[in-house]
Amino acid sequence: MTDILDPANAIAFQGEPGAYSHLACRSAFPAMQPLPCAAFEDAFDAVLEGRAKLGMIPIENSLAGRVADIHTLMPKAKLHIIGEHFERVNHHLLAVPGTRLEQIKTVRSHVHALGQCRNFTRAHGIQPVVAADTAGSAAEVAVRGDRSVGAIASELAGEIYGLESLAANIEDAEHNTTRFLVMSRDAVHPIPHNGPCITTFVFRVRNVPAALYKAMGGFATNGVNMTKLESYQVGGTFTATQFYADVEGHPEETNLRLALEELEFFSREVRILGVYPAHPFRFGTRQAAD
Repeated sequence: MTDILDPANAIAFQGEPGAYSHLACRSAFPAMQPLPCAAFEDAFDAVLEGRAKLGMIPIENSLAGRVADIHTLMPKAKLHIIGEHFERVNHHLLAVPGTRLEQIKTVRSHVHALGQCRNFTRAHGIQPVVAADTAGSAAEVAVRGDRSVGAIASELAGEIYGLESLAANIEDAEHNTTRFLVMSRDAVHPIPHNGPCITTFVFRVRNVPAALYKAMGGFATNGVNMTKLESYQVGGTFTATQFYADVEGHPEETNLRLALEELEFFSREVRILGVYPAHPFRFGTRQAAD
């Protein structure tokens, strides 16, 4: 990465160079310059303040589930979702060059990465040690130079920190995939009826009996497929619940427009976070499931 970034061609991500979010940036936008940020809030701020054109934010993983805090941070970030990207997670066991696999006694990585490689570490008698993140673990292993300590991280992290991959694709599940959202300061809505779209929104239902059931009824009666619905507490209370949803379709298409109108009738607040093209990965996964 270069030291001087062009904000008009920069894409922000959370993590150290070599993180899986960095890998997603390179896969989806190979011509853009990655901007590593310490926290998700920093990545959002970089886009909002114009230091980066786009942000690459992980939202969920097929094994670990949703990424903590993102659902609460996104509505406050004042950014728009303009796309999605699915990145296959291929974990590597990285070590100081010249190290043999049998020399590795402990391995450092993020807790999720360690959990996703449990079969490999148990089979080789390697003790997992939880660290802050994958790329940071690789950087630490490179600095320490201890042949008994390895890191579980991406192949990109190995390239950046000069480590050798002792074993590739060591994750337990072949479907290990992370979904990312591409964030922008300005909304970029696709043309309706011009290909499959995803609409993401948050809402709070009114405090009346069966409000959620009634609010969701419009999606069923209008034939709108809801691919995600999650709830989380807001404001530090157990009485205020906000819902996060992904649905297939464009708000200007009749069926989704009618469903959203019915949702608004039973809700105190509805806010669309983004309308964006559906990634082809969705349809490959669906066909495999069918």
